[in-house]
Amino acid sequence: MKQFKLTGGARIGRANATYPFADLYVDENILKINASLVGSLIFQPQDIIMIKPYSSIPLIGQGIKILHRVDNYKQNVIFWTMKDPQFVISEIKQTGFLEKANFPLTEKDQEIIRQQRQGGFPLKPFLPVVFILLWNGLLLYDFVPFFLQKDSGRPFGFGVCSALGLLFLMALMTLVSGGFRKLILKEGRDLEDIKKFAIFILLISGIMFAAFFTLALS
Repeated sequence: MKQFKLTGGARIGRANATYPFADLYVDENILKINASLVGSLIFQPQDIIMIKPYSSIPLIGQGIKILHRVDNYKQNVIFWTMKDPQFVISEIKQTGFLEKANFPLTEKDQEIIRQQRQGGFPLKPFLPVVFILLWNGLLLYDFVPFFLQKDSGRPFGFGVCSALGLLFLMALMTLVSGGFRKLILKEGRDLEDIKKFAIFILLISGIMFAAFFTLALS
């Protein structure tokens, strides 16, 4: 079975993932765009209306636009790439994916449909709500006293460091704990759906935590 893989960026709806935070995978049965929290989309050939070249800025703003029939996905789906969009479309055609647009559904396709009904966002809906509440609460712990001039020190301390520590811990648990991933990911999703983003958050939050913690102690 011929496969085509490519790393790039993606725009899903209004959200955008820059290079290298999106991956394209195509074989004769499926086309997948994995852009971490921006969206993880999977298509069967019957879902595709057209794949066409797309360009907003030459070289750095070019890619392929996927017109599809999946109601639970955002209609604006673009995969950004530094490669010639015509070359990418040609490689997709060579997998045989587009030739199966009129084939009947199979049992495997039904599994894809179940995943499509969940939408493109890979995390369970409760997680962003809980995280935002905790994050804002921890930040307010530092900022409110500072702006009310009840604290003459810096506008960061325990609250900011705790918020960054929480972010670091969640990224770490996502990477190392299957049980934690089962808790936060939708059914049928796995580590590959959010791995790049989790590693990025782990590094950024770790560096920021170390910097703010050092400043808070000084």
